[in-house]
Amino acid sequence: MKTVKISALVLAMAGVFATSANAQSAKTNAWEGAYGQVSVGYGSFTPNIGGGSASNIPLLRGGPTGSVSSSADNVNTGTDNIGVGYNFGINSDFVLGISAAYYPGASSSAPGAFTTYPVNGGGASSIAAVQYNVKNLYSVTLNPGYVIDKDRLVYAKVGYTGTTIGLNGPTLAYSTVNLGGYTLGLGYKQMVAQSIYLLGEFNYASYSTKNPVLTNTSGVNLTAPISGTGIDFLVGVGYRF
Repeated sequence: MKTVKISALVLAMAGVFATSANAQSAKTNAWEGAYGQVSVGYGSFTPNIGGGSASNIPLLRGGPTGSVSSSADNVNTGTDNIGVGYNFGINSDFVLGISAAYYPGASSSAPGAFTTYPVNGGGASSIAAVQYNVKNLYSVTLNPGYVIDKDRLVYAKVGYTGTTIGLNGPTLAYSTVNLGGYTLGLGYKQMVAQSIYLLGEFNYASYSTKNPVLTNTSGVNLTAPISGTGIDFLVGVGYRF
């Protein structure tokens, strides 16, 4: 999965660079054209795990079915990303960009738990401790921007984002859940050399609900709706072609 996404970014970079080479002589403003950038910063993910169901519970705990309650802490972590894009000049004051970004690696882990309650009240509840992290985060966005002057640009971002949640624990087989949703952002770029700029960004993401089936080492199947929201603050450096 990661190889495919990195390859897609490489192809996107090649495409926007080729487009830039063909359009250099007809720029509407200084910010029109291709760019590439790297950023670092701080990110936070807030999980939303609802009540679910359990099946295949051993009879000694009142099985075979029951309900599940869940809890999980936020992930707070350092983060980084690489991005490429192309700004189309609308006129001397505005651009409309398209960009792709990928966050390599995985976040730090945060704890959580699934508590199973057999439908027969005579059985004992069971708690499965878990650790989870966020990885393979990416986004594809449209970026309308206002050209303050040849050295300064402010812009917004709106588009699609995806990520993978990895879960494991002493009694839970390692599982992954792929989430997708929308992302919004605001940013500012400042030229500091002929082609080099500094940037600052704030991004927000909201992920739609998935209902994965997780299995613990006792063979109990746990189903619970998982979604979440994320934010990040980034600073970085880029090259404007």
